[in-house]
Amino acid sequence: MGFLDEEVQRIERSAAEAASAKKPGKISLGVILIAVAGIIFIIVAAGFLTYSKDRSIAVIPLEGEISTGDFSIDGYAGSEYVGRQLRSAADDPLVEAIVLRVNSPGGSPAGAQEIIADLEYAKARKPVVVSMGDLAASAAYYISAHADRIYASPDTLTGSVGTTWIFIDISEWMKKEGYAVDVVKSGDRKDMTSPYRSRTDAELVYAQDIVNDSFEQFITDVIAQRHVERSAIEDGRIMRGQEALQIGLVDEMGNLYAAIDGAREMAATR
Repeated sequence: MGFLDEEVQRIERSAAEAASAKKPGKISLGVILIAVAGIIFIIVAAGFLTYSKDRSIAVIPLEGEISTGDFSIDGYAGSEYVGRQLRSAADDPLVEAIVLRVNSPGGSPAGAQEIIADLEYAKARKPVVVSMGDLAASAAYYISAHADRIYASPDTLTGSVGTTWIFIDISEWMKKEGYAVDVVKSGDRKDMTSPYRSRTDAELVYAQDIVNDSFEQFITDVIAQRHVERSAIEDGRIMRGQEALQIGLVDEMGNLYAAIDGAREMAATR
């Protein structure tokens, strides 16, 4: 039994030595893993800091004709889509200020009013600056007027404070070509927008009343936001950015990057 005891002890010593020899390897692997984890953390942290710096000013595009709806396609801007971008940026703790980049001929007054509601939501939380591109007219200016500050270039086309309702009448052409349309309707004015007939005098008066009411809300809102003289904008003309600056529709001459710098400055002092 002595031989067996000695052999068992020898085997145990060998196993202990083998285990001891492996420990440095395990420690080295652990050190390597910790070092790698540290490097990954540093890279991620650095990326996060860079990301947060880039995101400190959110630039939101408003491109194309404005309409109600949740879409953003070439040539059209949906009010729900733009509004969601504004609200998301307003609620994002990494965003210090918002620049709305506007390049639009205008569009639906209702669509503009929906975006204005979301812009006001954002403005209550952080600075909102508008940067005008080629064109920011009519309903696009309606929205822009609610920003904390507006930037434009000298030849940006803006203004056009007004409302239109266009009717097309092809009835004479149809008559010449031998076409006729029968309309069964529930009320005299149900088809007043139809291109197949002319408007009656009473219908034109009614349409003018709607346009006047819409225009009055539009211009009253612009005057309240921008404190400009009614006589300076009530003719509904489109104007260069330089003239808009002179009468108070625009605050600064500058491109997108000037607007971003201005938004950052406003955020720092808010």
